[in-house]
Amino acid sequence: MDSHIWFSPSSSTSIVLAMVLALTLTFVHSLTLRSDSEALQALRRSIDPNMIPPSSYISSWDFSADPCDSTGAKFLGILCSNPGDNSTNRIISIELDSAGYDGFLTHNIGNLTELTSLDLSRNQFRGPLPDTLKNLKKLTQISLSGNFFTGGIAGWINGLRNVESIDLSENLLSGPIPPRISELRRLTHISFSNNEFSGRIPDINGLWKLQTLDLGSNMFVGNLPKLPTKLRSLTLSHNQLSGHITSLGSLKELRYIDLSDNKFTGSITRSILSLPELNQLNVSFNQLASIEVNTHLGSGSPLQVLNAQRNRLQGHLPVSLVNFENLQEINLAYNGLTGRVPVAYGQRLGRPWKSLFLDDNFLSGRIPRQFNSSALRISGSLANNCLSCPVTIPICGGGQRPASACIGEIGNH
Repeated sequence: MDSHIWFSPSSSTSIVLAMVLALTLTFVHSLTLRSDSEALQALRRSIDPNMIPPSSYISSWDFSADPCDSTGAKFLGILCSNPGDNSTNRIISIELDSAGYDGFLTHNIGNLTELTSLDLSRNQFRGPLPDTLKNLKKLTQISLSGNFFTGGIAGWINGLRNVESIDLSENLLSGPIPPRISELRRLTHISFSNNEFSGRIPDINGLWKLQTLDLGSNMFVGNLPKLPTKLRSLTLSHNQLSGHITSLGSLKELRYIDLSDNKFTGSITRSILSLPELNQLNVSFNQLASIEVNTHLGSGSPLQVLNAQRNRLQGHLPVSLVNFENLQEINLAYNGLTGRVPVAYGQRLGRPWKSLFLDDNFLSGRIPRQFNSSALRISGSLANNCLSCPVTIPICGGGQRPASACIGEIGNH
């Protein structure tokens, strides 16, 4: 008997049709674009497997399933498009948890060309950012803060023409900010703080939608750049910036200014103090020489915090600070201020002043009687001046300068 098994033509046709049907079904059920799936796989491979906790988002990425067709607890942190027809789905958002992932950002990330949001913040990613990021032209939000990324940003950042928010804070990034960043006209939020960026800050007044700019704790030098008029929050603290700050007086929507720990000179001008929306002003640890306050300033101002400690302020304490109806915290310590403490200051203590630091100046004379009130509930110090200020009064704690350091002060004031 013949041991071979023969199929009839009809049987052979049935097998071929079954194989074609299986392949067709496989194709139909592969909803995610292949290059998108491959990019996710590359991202997972670029992370140390020992640094993927069992309960983390990436541990849920099971590639035996389709990323855009999975349900339940698979592919956490991933969002896909839903075209509503038979077209292939695309990955539009990656927002990882802060699980301590340690790895590199794969260059395959640039293949996710429909991506609108990328958030890898608060992990341990390291190495340079790939230039392929420039391919993510639909990206509106990117947050890579709190990692260990290194290198510059000039190779990719100008490609993100639709980006609205960029947060690269708390990394090890370096080099200059490319001037062409001003072409990213949709930007409303920039945070590059706590890095090693250097050079001059380019003029960005063309970013007319920008509301928040945080470049604090870097190594920037030079004068203030031209800034957009809609800016609300400006942080340039802990750099090596210099020159005058007068130009800020034209930015009428500013609510928060922190220029502390730089090398700014000149004056805290009337135009800055009279900004109609300004709530907090910190210009401490600079080389500013004067503060311009007159009787016309303050009424209706929302200013609550004024910190100008450790500058080179000269002259008398500005009496008209009492006109700032909402002012609560004042720090003018460690300057060269002279003369008496205005009686009007005493009337503001606790109503609404909650904090008043005038220590380490050359103030002289008697203090207003309100400072001696046992009911006074205010933090502050008048120490290390030339005042008649008994150490039994809490705000006078620490004593005054020796008489030899006050020659000419008490006699003249």
